[in-house]
Amino acid sequence: MKTISVGLIGFGTVGTGVAKILEKNAGLLYQRTGAHIELKKIADLDIKRSRGVRLKKGVLTTSADEIVNNPEIDIVVELIGGIEPARRLILKALENGKHVVTANKALLSAHGWEIFSAARLTGVDVAFEASVGGGIPIIRTMQEGFASDRISGFLGILNGTSNYILSRMTDEGADFKAVLKDAQAQGYAEADPTFDVEGIDTAHKLNVLLSLAFGGKADPKKIYTEGISSITPLDIDFARQLGYKIKLLAICSGHGSEIDARVHPSLIPEKHMLAQVGGAFNAIFVQGQDVGPTMFYGRGAGMMPTGSAVVADIVSIARNIVKGVSDRVPLLPYGSKAPKAIRIKPMSDVQTRYYLRFSAVDKPGVLSSISGALGRNHISIHSVVQKGRDTSNTAVSIFMLTHEAKESDLQKAIRQLEKLSMLKGKTMVIRIVEDIPAAG
Repeated sequence: MKTISVGLIGFGTVGTGVAKILEKNAGLLYQRTGAHIELKKIADLDIKRSRGVRLKKGVLTTSADEIVNNPEIDIVVELIGGIEPARRLILKALENGKHVVTANKALLSAHGWEIFSAARLTGVDVAFEASVGGGIPIIRTMQEGFASDRISGFLGILNGTSNYILSRMTDEGADFKAVLKDAQAQGYAEADPTFDVEGIDTAHKLNVLLSLAFGGKADPKKIYTEGISSITPLDIDFARQLGYKIKLLAICSGHGSEIDARVHPSLIPEKHMLAQVGGAFNAIFVQGQDVGPTMFYGRGAGMMPTGSAVVADIVSIARNIVKGVSDRVPLLPYGSKAPKAIRIKPMSDVQTRYYLRFSAVDKPGVLSSISGALGRNHISIHSVVQKGRDTSNTAVSIFMLTHEAKESDLQKAIRQLEKLSMLKGKTMVIRIVEDIPAAG
């Protein structure tokens, strides 16, 4: 019986899930690969804490180099996250002829092409299903399911923490800080939630999917990224009255020689399937030119869902090893062809509809001043609502929806308006996304 040896770097939540699945499903995995998959080594800084997994003596080590340089290990699984030392360890593993499985979206976003090129040079496989969407098989779907089609674009809820927070705010009317604190207490949010709530994690995942969808290399720094920390219950409530929900979306669509790729809170119609995705779940809505609209939904994080995606990658590579092949499915749509540079559409050139909330003194002339500034900057108003009246000369909320306008024009108008003494505080701007932006 052929044995395929696995070395695991990182024994945290997901690493524990991988070990549990390899133990629990050993017989099933043998049936599906024709080989015994052995967890030969696990490297972690903490090798004393019990994870509830039975391990043979000598499996645990504190040295990741002991795994990447071990000639008996066939597949290296990297689950430590971040850029370094993950990048160094993966490149060393590839140099030593080892196949690699990783869930590291930040590393793939920044250095994916370097890793893929190194794998091609040594004739080994790199698999990264768990890097986007946890247990949702979106990577394999884009690599194989759309092999005969062209992807026009996609919308995604790609961060469970942000979606959990927005869902709680929507259902309970609670404010952002209160829900975030509770999410941290329950383990849905990290002690430092910046990557999640400011959209950075979503942008990393967007960049990975963008490469798969359009077969090129984009500069992640060019992806406009905005988080959810400024969203208030007032905005959520008014959006609901208008028939929308607020979601943090990854938005991507092809526009000729450039790609519209951005991450920001969005008003999305309640009838849209993505609007129904609640809690910590993820979903990706993909538009194929031939197949049309498709949607993939599931748990975007967690020990067992993400661990399952990692083990699925191990199984895929194990099958290749048994058959004596590698690179059967190209990492990216155009195989060994040199990557084309993808130009990200500048955010200033994006055209969309907007939700605006102004805090203004309740007196005559306010609405005409606002509409005048918008009109001078080529922004047409779809509807306007003022909530309540105020006779104490403090501020009231004015809500507006615009027709489609150019981002640069909107920002110019906002800068002009915020100089007016009748407006108090910062204007809330949330973009409206009805569907995947049409290619232009």
